[in-house]
Amino acid sequence: MTATIISGKQVSEEIRGVIAGEVQDLVVKGVVPGLAVVLVGEDPASQVYVRNKEKACHDLGFYSEVHRLPAETSQDDLLALVDKLNQQDNIDGILVQLPLPGHIDEKAVINAIAVNKDVDGFHPVNVGNLVIGDDSLLPCTPAGVIELIKRAGISLSGKHAVVIGRSNIVGKPVSLLLQRENATVTMCHSRTTNMAEIARQADVLVVAIGRANFIDASYIKPGAVVIDVGMNRLDNGKLAGDVDFESVKEVSGPITPVPGGVGPMTITMLMQNTLLAAKRHHGLA
Repeated sequence: MTATIISGKQVSEEIRGVIAGEVQDLVVKGVVPGLAVVLVGEDPASQVYVRNKEKACHDLGFYSEVHRLPAETSQDDLLALVDKLNQQDNIDGILVQLPLPGHIDEKAVINAIAVNKDVDGFHPVNVGNLVIGDDSLLPCTPAGVIELIKRAGISLSGKHAVVIGRSNIVGKPVSLLLQRENATVTMCHSRTTNMAEIARQADVLVVAIGRANFIDASYIKPGAVVIDVGMNRLDNGKLAGDVDFESVKEVSGPITPVPGGVGPMTITMLMQNTLLAAKRHHGLA
């Protein structure tokens, strides 16, 4: 059997169409959602991400500020910029591109972002609200994973979901969002001794471990939904996920490709978070 492909590109475009319409409605009311992105240093991947975010703002009618700072920028100077952006009325969302240079404490910077402008969903208050099930700005990639599953017409209620990878950015928050949808969740990680056996029990398998093509068909229950969050650059320059797509698609049910799966959803959910933050800021949520 050959699996159905879940196209993150298509879903992302659908959501962006809705966002653009809502932005037009807000503009009539004198509100333009504003996103500030801060990039410290010249990491090539980060520069690409920041350009893509800048383009998304332009395409959707957002106000955009990009602050490109040299790698030697001090932590105090970065915190001062964050504080300035916290005070700016035309900025609804703030994103400091990670990773930061080694001399800067990432936690201190994340904690400095105003909770209501934390459109990455990384502030401890937003994380805490996610854990207890209260309303919060959700981390973008995990939120995109759930959106893809739901828009593919897949019900998570009562399903066994297995998450491979326990990072604070993807693994942990996506496990919490899966529980919100009434899935039963098992977490696997680098110290799990019987990972393939556990993975084969999954109705829904979410993989976020950062190892190219690591998950092959032996990990897959026939017909299982497979969501590949991995984004790895191979020696030949091509992108590959954490899932060996060619072998797995012959066993799985619906599956996300890399590229074109979860990737396009991350910036789209960032835009959605910024739109929500703008609505709340202006009492229109």
